[in-house]
Amino acid sequence: MVAHNGRLSDGSPPISTIEMKPMSGQLFDHDGQRKYLTADEREAFLKAAERAPREVRTLCGVLAFTGCRISEALALTADRVDLAGRLIVFESLKKRRKGVYRGVPAPPALLDALDLVHNIRQLQQARGGGRNARLWSMSRPTAWRQVKAIMDAAGIGSGPQASPKGLRHGFGVAAVSAGIPLNMVQKWLGHAQLSTTAIYAAAVGDEEHHIASRMW
Repeated sequence: MVAHNGRLSDGSPPISTIEMKPMSGQLFDHDGQRKYLTADEREAFLKAAERAPREVRTLCGVLAFTGCRISEALALTADRVDLAGRLIVFESLKKRRKGVYRGVPAPPALLDALDLVHNIRQLQQARGGGRNARLWSMSRPTAWRQVKAIMDAAGIGSGPQASPKGLRHGFGVAAVSAGIPLNMVQKWLGHAQLSTTAIYAAAVGDEEHHIASRMW
């Protein structure tokens, strides 16, 4: 991307001009352990999820492919799965006010699975359009345990990355590694500040090598 007037062609400022937050408490914990899933771990997680009950499998898919918070996934109702627009619309629950939404593109296979398992089209055609039909009835602690069990089955281990938050961080790292503009990743993750999103450009391991390889 070519810089113009101090900004990149996608309208976002260069990473060097973004005030980066300290890495402790972000992609690494206080012991220096990473808090995000690598590409291989994300793939292993999704494969392990294929053997889980259908509702757990769809929950895992939404978390992995949209980077949403687990509470945002559990708040999803049928009317916010936009099959025609190929989007899942989340209410950003960490905002200071309610009613702030963001649309995140979703893979066709995930949308098909949501329709099959949760009867999206049927609910949207019913009275009320599915506005009060939550996709998952489980509590947040139950959902957390279900996701953690899938990670255990995938052999991801017991580090800080082995959590629903690790999926969210893994989504951010994967997006930046794929060359998605930071302002777009910011929108998808629902970050208020671009500096929060910019931490994913500091990923290590295979992700860092992938980013660096663009200069080689």
